[in-house]
Amino acid sequence: MREPTAFNSFFLGGFECSSHRRADGVRLDLLRATCHDEASETDYLELQRRGIRTVRDGLRWHLIEREPGNYDWSSFLPMLRAADATGTQVVWDLCHYGWPDHIDIFSPEFVERFARFAEAAARVIHDEIGSVPYFCPVNEISYWSWAGGDTGRINPCASGLGGELKRILVRAAIAAMDAIRRVDSRARFITAEPLINVVGYAHDVEHQLEAERYRLYQFEALDMLAGIQEPELGGRPEYLDIVGVNFYPDNQWLLHGPTIPFGDHAYKPLADMLVEVAQRYNRPVFISETGAERTARPSWFHYVVAEVVEAMQWGVQLEGICLYPIIDYPGWENGRMCDVGLLGPMGEHGRRPVCQRMADELAEQSRKLLTLQRELTSRTYAGGTYAVSEASSR
Repeated sequence: MREPTAFNSFFLGGFECSSHRRADGVRLDLLRATCHDEASETDYLELQRRGIRTVRDGLRWHLIEREPGNYDWSSFLPMLRAADATGTQVVWDLCHYGWPDHIDIFSPEFVERFARFAEAAARVIHDEIGSVPYFCPVNEISYWSWAGGDTGRINPCASGLGGELKRILVRAAIAAMDAIRRVDSRARFITAEPLINVVGYAHDVEHQLEAERYRLYQFEALDMLAGIQEPELGGRPEYLDIVGVNFYPDNQWLLHGPTIPFGDHAYKPLADMLVEVAQRYNRPVFISETGAERTARPSWFHYVVAEVVEAMQWGVQLEGICLYPIIDYPGWENGRMCDVGLLGPMGEHGRRPVCQRMADELAEQSRKLLTLQRELTSRTYAGGTYAVSEASSR
C-alpha cells in the first residue's frame, strides 16, 4: 500500500454545484438551492470537525461572465476566502454542466472562451490563496455528452450529437489546463468520469460483445485526454493527472435492461474496476463521487471504503474518496429533497442537521484508515504530511 499524498484528508466532501439548464429551459443553481454559496465557511468548518479538510466545490461560470469578456467574481470570492480562512483545500469545478447563455457550445468560440475563463479564475485563486491549486476543468464529459448531446435531458438538449459534444468538451478541458498552467505551473487536475459495468446475457455471445463495447465507452473521454484516441484533439499523457471516477449504486446494469442489484452474481466488485483503471492509465486514482440515498448511505459508504482498501492493498495508488453530494439537495427534475448527504438542508440559526448514522460510519471508517496509515512508512509532500484526522477517529 502506498500512502495518499494529493489531498489533505482521505475523505472529501463534494458540494453539488450543477448549474445547467434543464430541457424545459429552467437553469439550476444547486449552490444557491442548498444555501452553500452563502454558508460556505460554516459548511467547511462543519466538515473539518469531522475530519474532512478537502472538498470539491464549484464556480458558476454563467454568473461570473454575464457579459462577454467581463468577469464578476462576487459569487465566487466569498467561497474562495472562506476556504482560505478555514484552511480547507478545494478542488474547484470550473464547468459543472453550465455555461453562459451568450456562448454557443457547438462553436469554436466555446473552447476559446472557456480557456480564457479558466485562466482568469486561476489568476484570482493564485492571487488570493497562493497554495497549490486543484481543478476539475469539465465535470463528467462522458455523462454530459450523453445527457446533453444524445438524449436531450440537459443542455444543450441535443439528439445524435453526443460524439461531437464529447470532443468539444475534451478540447475545452485541454485548453483550460494549458491556460491554467500558464498562470501556475504547480496546478493539479482531476477528472470526474462515471465508472460503470455493463454486462450481456450469459447465453448470448453477441449480446455480451455488444455490452463489452458499450462498457468500454466509459474510457473514451479519458483516452482522448491522454492522446490514446484521436490525438488530433490535442490530448497528451500530461492531461491526465489524478484520474477521478464517479461510482454510485446504479452504475452497473444489463445492456438494454435493468440495474444489476448489489450482491447479484453479475455485480462486479469495485476493487476490480479500480484495478482496471489504474492499470489502463498508470495514474493515481480517486473516487471523485460516491454516495447513496436515505438508509443506504452508511452501508454503501462501508462497502466503498472496503473495496478501496482492497484495491490499495493490490497496489492501486488511491488518493481519496469524495462523498457526493455532502449536503442533501433538491432533485434536478422535480425539486424533491434527495436525502444523500452527511448534512441536511440549512435550518434555523444557520445550522444543518447531521445524518447521525452517516456520521458514525464516517468516524468508524476514519478510525480504520488511521490504523492502516500508521502501518505505512511516513512520507511527506509539498503541502505537509498526509494524515487521517485524529479528531475524526474519536
